[in-house]
Amino acid sequence: MERKKIFYSKIQLLLSLLYNGYLKDIRLFKAFLDVQLEKFVPKEILPSVRIYDDAPVLFYYERERPENLRTISAPHMITIMLQNLILKENDDLLILGAKSGYIAVLAHKLAPQGKIVILEANSRIAKVTQKNLEQLGLNEKIKVIVKNPLVGMPERGPWKKILVTGAIKQEKIYPLLNQLDHEYGVLFAPIGEEFIQTYTQILRLNNNFYGKKHLSVRFTPLITQIQLDELKLVTDIDDFDKKNAEISTNDLKKIENRISVQYAKDIIEKLNLEPKSRSQSLEIKPRNIFIAFLENMYNTIEILKDDQELEQWTNYIENSETLMDIFKKYKRGIKINLRKIEISLNQIKSYNLAIKQIEYDKNTKSDELLKKKIEISQKFIEELAKLQKNIKDEINKIKEI
Repeated sequence: MERKKIFYSKIQLLLSLLYNGYLKDIRLFKAFLDVQLEKFVPKEILPSVRIYDDAPVLFYYERERPENLRTISAPHMITIMLQNLILKENDDLLILGAKSGYIAVLAHKLAPQGKIVILEANSRIAKVTQKNLEQLGLNEKIKVIVKNPLVGMPERGPWKKILVTGAIKQEKIYPLLNQLDHEYGVLFAPIGEEFIQTYTQILRLNNNFYGKKHLSVRFTPLITQIQLDELKLVTDIDDFDKKNAEISTNDLKKIENRISVQYAKDIIEKLNLEPKSRSQSLEIKPRNIFIAFLENMYNTIEILKDDQELEQWTNYIENSETLMDIFKKYKRGIKINLRKIEISLNQIKSYNLAIKQIEYDKNTKSDELLKKKIEISQKFIEELAKLQKNIKDEINKIKEI
């Protein structure tokens, strides 16, 4: 559970992304809200980075190889990436470059029924990513494979969506385009030379490829040189050398000769494949934001129900109070009654403080303390159920508007 200061920073970031026109899909809004960025930054690095600034976040650094410094992309960049993939619930997604797994977990929220595979050349980064996914219980849903990302994974294709998270040269994208699904497969990548690239969206329809160039960006190059520390990290260990070999220049030219990307400013729009966030159901409106916040409050209780750590509940109460303040500030035009929710929150807060006091009490006999703690804990649980009911009632009322 995120601490109050970090959670507040997240909320401010989301509202900023919304206000500045980046965030257009309520599913991604909810994903950012639910997924904790600090879970993807090693504890030894965490004190030296700022979480939820709209800037890249360092997650990997090697003292012996400073050039291998790696960051998680800035949130507005991640927003552009994921929305322009036009992800649907059952889309299979190939991600080139791990980025600590954060982008993959956000993508999983958008495409929960699809398979997601990450290709990462650096086995240490792959190991960090795999550990993050295991801690979140997503290692079965999202696979990490140590492999040259530029080769892609044709043996598991075709891929409905391919996301490239590092700078890639134009001639290197053709083998990847060849792995896209014939029916509206989409690749999104920062394409260009070392210092400047263009965010590019390419769509495949049968054997035709249509491109749309977005903004200019500056990404570090995609790691393609295999760096192995533990070979066991490679999940597809058979035929490893063949799968990780660089594609020959001759092969590249053959593929490039078969593929021609037609670039036109409005060609993808004409195909009516703009992000589904344009549809009414996923468009971000004030009522949908309120529902997202309330669902987050409800679902967090489900996650924390078995957690006995009082600090976690303190964080939950403080974060919920932050959301209450936002509701009061922006609820104009939205019929929402916060009173019952606030009463339950205040009651839970008092029970939480009482349990803390019992644990610090040194003057009462242990059996009396245990009895008191059990009694208050039971009331705490009952009030949580009441809070969830009140939250659910308000969600249903807003949905009926």
